[in-house]
Amino acid sequence: MPSYEEDYQLSLEQPEVFWARAAKGISWSKPWDRVLNADNPPFYRWFEGAELNTCYNCLDRHVEDGRGDQAALIYDSPMTGQVKSFTYREFTDIVARFAGALTARGIKKGDRVLIYMPMVPEAAVAMLACARIGAIHSVVFGGFAPKELATRIDDAKPVAILAASCGLEPGRTIAYKPLIDEAIRMSTHKPETVVILQRPECQAQMTAGRDFDWQEIAAAADPVPCVPVAATDPLYILYTSGTTGVPKGVVRDNGGHAVALRWSMKYVYNVDPGDVFWAASDVGWVVGHSYIVYAPLLQGCTTILYEGKPVGTPDAGAFWRVIQDHKVKALFTAPTAFRAIRQQDPDGKFIGKYDFRNFDTLFLAGERADPDTIIWAQDQLKVPVIDHWWQTETGWSIGANCMGYGMKPVKLGSPTFAVPGYDIRVINEADGRREVARGEIGAIAVKLPLPPGSLPTLWENDAGYIKSYMADIPGYYKTGDAGYIDEEGYLFIMARTDDIINVAGHRLSTGGMEEVLAGHPDVAECAVIGIHDALKGQVPVGFVVLNAGVNRPPTEIEKELVALVREKIGPVAAFKVALVVKRLPKTRSGKILRAVMRKIADGETYNAPATIDDPAVLTEITEILAAAGYPSGK
Repeated sequence: MPSYEEDYQLSLEQPEVFWARAAKGISWSKPWDRVLNADNPPFYRWFEGAELNTCYNCLDRHVEDGRGDQAALIYDSPMTGQVKSFTYREFTDIVARFAGALTARGIKKGDRVLIYMPMVPEAAVAMLACARIGAIHSVVFGGFAPKELATRIDDAKPVAILAASCGLEPGRTIAYKPLIDEAIRMSTHKPETVVILQRPECQAQMTAGRDFDWQEIAAAADPVPCVPVAATDPLYILYTSGTTGVPKGVVRDNGGHAVALRWSMKYVYNVDPGDVFWAASDVGWVVGHSYIVYAPLLQGCTTILYEGKPVGTPDAGAFWRVIQDHKVKALFTAPTAFRAIRQQDPDGKFIGKYDFRNFDTLFLAGERADPDTIIWAQDQLKVPVIDHWWQTETGWSIGANCMGYGMKPVKLGSPTFAVPGYDIRVINEADGRREVARGEIGAIAVKLPLPPGSLPTLWENDAGYIKSYMADIPGYYKTGDAGYIDEEGYLFIMARTDDIINVAGHRLSTGGMEEVLAGHPDVAECAVIGIHDALKGQVPVGFVVLNAGVNRPPTEIEKELVALVREKIGPVAAFKVALVVKRLPKTRSGKILRAVMRKIADGETYNAPATIDDPAVLTEITEILAAAGYPSGK
């Protein structure tokens, strides 16, 4: 097998050769005319002229290859007490029949279908059934507010909505149908069909003539075969989190997506056909699309669909129980999940209760993986803990320690190297053209073309695609992240470019300060933001959540944290304020809402994003900042 270095070089110098080789792992109904069409930058097209079906590659192919009796998907729901396994043969039949039900409702190739589902097997069925008939799905996180749902309905113009009657959270049931009805009332575009999966916890009221019962139409349907689509046809539209106004619909094509994701399972995650892979995310996020549904099934793995939380369902041992019960080889989750587990069980007492003999690797992404969290996970789990970096727009990792080539030495705080296909550069943000020196922080960009699997454009918005990602650094995709590459080529993602603060002319990374705060033994998680300062421009303020069981006075810990940053980074950081809080405001995917916190501190108006996990946290943060004297124009 080629080395990482050989493959990386080949992927940049001869991308057509590299990706044609990777494409052999996919079944095509028609071969491509060109591996890469680069005639109209920045609109690149992969595997032009080819035809395939993504659902066939995820399901039918494995049945034909003799994997029919292997588990394809395991549904594990501590919310309902259910655990259910589906073989590839069973899941193929379920998807084919539901695809037949959609076809019977007049849904066809090229139509858009909006999916509004909790973490139940039918969410994956809906996605794969759309892919089977060539319909373009757009998954919206279940429980999104009607206004946000309406903007997505008006942008994608779906002919149908596939939904469940409710979603389940610890201690509460969220009825989905009233939210859907209100969104349709608000939207200009009116979907013709709404299909509802009635869950026993909540029965939805149905609208005659428009609404249909999921189980009834599935039971009455005949299975349908896969419809070939062009490799360049859209598979799905995924709207970026926190969108306001005109939503940004990230488009994913069929061909490049299938090739890149199957390739990543082996070379990024070192997971083979038959292995059990668990991405502890939600189908509403890109991680759920890529690594709960598509990539594991493209590779012939068993994928876990988990309806629960890292803590509280029932305790901080929830993840360890899933790993043991289903013989999970690799877990992919957000660092936030591990901070929550560590906060509840800092000594790892729950870990000793479970059997980890099948568990090989933990992968973290979604938020910056601070060194302290990585060290805690390594010490407790006794397996490699691999940070990797990617985005909704790319659909798979940009930077990673590619385990399929053999693990590289880990540098804490670094996702290691660029993944084959990604030519990463660090650009001076002031001029948008000059590369900075090794070790210097700048805007991280990827030289075009982006590899297969990345977004080819935004849904019906080519101009927005150029403006959002391509215009500021000509010839590059602007990631919106800031960081540096060290002398050995290791990549460090320090913050969003908005989180690089300017203190009296010094450009400082909030991520670097967060590393220091997270290293304090009493701190479970933290965030640092830059607050307006009349003299210095901006000054940093830290927010910390303490580990469970810490009984020391918060003021004592706050003083220690200020001294720690001064010691590790120096007086230049001007770090003088640390505030202990009960919790940090986050999106449902676990990303900390630093920009919103900054606006609260600066006294600016803000909109709580639709993706916020609990809006009440913003009230708590506002009160704590007010008590500390912000906003005050300090």
